Amino acid sequence: MTNRLAQAQSLYLRKHAENPIDWWTWCDEALATAKAQNKPIFLSIGYSSCHWCTVMEGEAFSDLAIADYMNAHFLPIKVDREERPDLDSIYMQALQMMVGQGGWPLNIFIAPDDLVPFYGGTYFPVEPRYGRPGFLQVLQAIRRYYDTEKQDLLARKAAILEAIQQSAVLPKTQQSDEDLLKKGIETNTGVITPHDYGTQFPMIPYAELALRGTRFNYSAWRYDIPQVCQQRGLDLALGGIYDHVAGGFHRYTVDPTWTVPHFEKMLYDNGQIVEYLANLWSNGVQEPAIERAIALTVQWLKREMTAPEGYFYAAQDADSFTSPYEAEPEEGAFYVWSYSELQQILSSEELSALEQQFTITSQGNFEGQIVLQRRHPGSLSDITEQALSKLFTVRYGATPESLDVFPPARNNQEAKTQNWSGRIPAVTDTKMIVAWNSLMISGLARAYAVFKKSEYLEIALSSARFILNHQQVDGRFHRLNYEGQTSVIAQSEDYALFIKALLDLYQVTLKDANSQHWLEQAIALQAEFDEYLWSIELGGYYNTASDASRDLIVRERSYADNATPAANGVAIANLVRLALLTEKLSYLDRAEQALQAFTSVMDSAPQACPSLFTALDWYRNCTLVRTTSTTLETVLAKYLPASVLSVATDLPTSAVGLVCQGLACLSPARTAAELFEQVEQSQVRSL
Repeated sequence: MTNRLAQAQSLYLRKHAENPIDWWTWCDEALATAKAQNKPIFLSIGYSSCHWCTVMEGEAFSDLAIADYMNAHFLPIKVDREERPDLDSIYMQALQMMVGQGGWPLNIFIAPDDLVPFYGGTYFPVEPRYGRPGFLQVLQAIRRYYDTEKQDLLARKAAILEAIQQSAVLPKTQQSDEDLLKKGIETNTGVITPHDYGTQFPMIPYAELALRGTRFNYSAWRYDIPQVCQQRGLDLALGGIYDHVAGGFHRYTVDPTWTVPHFEKMLYDNGQIVEYLANLWSNGVQEPAIERAIALTVQWLKREMTAPEGYFYAAQDADSFTSPYEAEPEEGAFYVWSYSELQQILSSEELSALEQQFTITSQGNFEGQIVLQRRHPGSLSDITEQALSKLFTVRYGATPESLDVFPPARNNQEAKTQNWSGRIPAVTDTKMIVAWNSLMISGLARAYAVFKKSEYLEIALSSARFILNHQQVDGRFHRLNYEGQTSVIAQSEDYALFIKALLDLYQVTLKDANSQHWLEQAIALQAEFDEYLWSIELGGYYNTASDASRDLIVRERSYADNATPAANGVAIANLVRLALLTEKLSYLDRAEQALQAFTSVMDSAPQACPSLFTALDWYRNCTLVRTTSTTLETVLAKYLPASVLSVATDLPTSAVGLVCQGLACLSPARTAAELFEQVEQSQVRSL
């Protein structure tokens, strides 16, 4: 017997289809029913590759006693945060206000009459443990409170709503842009400076801002910024967070030494990491491990994460089965190795070579198993690559050279019932998310500019074409696609990141006959973005379109970076780039308004918003490089983070380029060396 979620498109929602809980999706009918029946809404938000979401689905949400009470006294709603990041953002903020911290699953109780939250938590066990109350007891206490403490409930809701609404309106302050940019670069470099405690996340928005700081010769920096940036790249390319056998980066490591990952692979991480590593390489850190990490990640993307239609899948789970007879999958099972397995698979010479390059011991480094982590940078020997190829063959049942496409397991049933030649793979969430595809397109475009591998550009173009051809429905841009079915009006991150991706494609295809197409599409999408999401009163962009926000208690303007860059930071940088490429100053005016809207938070909490500082850098140091088609590829491969390029056909005789600093141009450059010197000076003129 299944519930309503069996009809959902979302893999995460369908994972709860056999729960005895009478789940609803977030829709007008559900909200109206809760209000008519005076039932508090139990809103549970998660995503398909979330480990503790999976645990709670198999425990509390499958418990009959809990389900009976939930169905009788609450209206339960399930939301995939990857479908509705706007809902997730609002209620996560509320949870953090109430309990001091957040996370997923996000479980929150909201009043049916006004959708204001009044209690929440994350993982709830069936029985009391881990210092957490049992879930049935929580439900009973919440319902009793809702029925008997009306005055306290009203006061509590009013305080929470006021706090949420106030947080959406930021005061405006006056501060020197120069001082602010220095503060932002230094503070955010400190965030990614190596430390010996806690988990380690890629944190690419922070790393990208720090990398921008390497071009400023400022003697009073608190950190060795080039060293910090290089170390972040090496930790990613050498650490256990990277799949050294088959490519692709895991979500994060649970330790400070970059050794044991949380094993899910998210498209958004991989897109950002590829772009960062390519930028790092172009900035002079030409470490072979970085090039290998990018190359194998692209192979993983082509093999396992690309739909036949050309777009990229969203994620792969952390957990997988070791046999078809297991009831529950195990974390990391697809990726880890026992020492005895290595002895059986590899020759003694291959195992010895692997042990020299990787942290391999008979005891293992993850619950008796081995996560491969490199000991040293540099190139791997032929025999080490041979050993890794053998491990690939055991995992996938085919050699790397012969396996072009590895079909996804779309759910646990498929994973357990298909006849896999190697190990049972983790489940792949095959939905297409515009924002995440855009991050990957940008990463591939940058890697193509740096390494000149045509396949990098080809697969980026395929994804972009799919989005342009399928995500505009009835004149509106949409966020999701489920195997040909377009869904959910686009949110600010979809607009901002896809416009960036289009501009990135325009930059690397300038020599092509149809390059102008990408710029034209960016301009058209920016107009739609401005029409539906720009805040005329406050400046900046709302998370949700004006005609798709009636079910929200507040319209937020995202400025804080997390696993992905904040939409407003990316959007402001796009506006500056568009101003340079189109010579329309209205884009620059809008960028200035948006920056002013967020100056107060940039000043008071610089560690929250590195992408806004990236946008400020673009605004203050924006440079247009007009050059010849013959010089173009050399310029593209350079690290020029505040510059846009165009092909010029009207340069003076013997000139190779013209550098324009915002609204003023320098003397034409006669040599490539002179051109690069002018560009480098232009990009640091305001700090």
